[in-house]
Amino acid sequence: MKATARFRRAKTSLKLAPSLLALSLLMLLPGLALAKKSDRDQPMSYDAKYTEAFNAPNTVSTLKGSVRAVQGTMVLTGDLAKLYMDGDQQLARIVVTGNPAHIQQLDENNNLMQGDAQTLDYDNINGIAVLTTNAVVRQQGRGEFHGDKLTYDTNTSLITGEAGGDGLVHGIILPKPKPGAPAPAGTPPKPATPPAGQQPAPKPAEGH
Repeated sequence: MKATARFRRAKTSLKLAPSLLALSLLMLLPGLALAKKSDRDQPMSYDAKYTEAFNAPNTVSTLKGSVRAVQGTMVLTGDLAKLYMDGDQQLARIVVTGNPAHIQQLDENNNLMQGDAQTLDYDNINGIAVLTTNAVVRQQGRGEFHGDKLTYDTNTSLITGEAGGDGLVHGIILPKPKPGAPAPAGTPPKPATPPAGQQPAPKPAEGH
């Protein structure tokens, strides 16, 4: 297990079963914010170069080429998508593959969450995204996580990471900005304020 902060690097090794190394990252993220609740109440629209679609219960529709599905602030993109309708004719699940497949969504504070992987399996009923193979999840202002498999629960902001074999789950936790932090590079300094009772020096007269 290795966690890397922007200001400090730390390494911790754990001897676990070689087939699986798992890390639950819920407690590592301060000030968690949930995905926008209103997204699941919005209709989902999609675009693709090729569509084989069914509008019937218990069916699977196929989208191929430049796939893009949108529901509220949530956006899914990839090369191939399978859309699964349940018995109530509701969109229950979307499986997207691509190089990479991509998901993004705003939370209630309008911070952006983004995820990329070779395969993205999204449970539209429970709001859970499973990213497999070269998976990465980035949360604006909080950090990012990498692993062979990452599971992101939009209801709780819990991220569970897994690494196969002798691999590692990598995490970057961003520190909370402190008041009075140095200005970013390139920001001009503010002019100095003269002591009380002292007048600023007059500007030299321009020549004629």
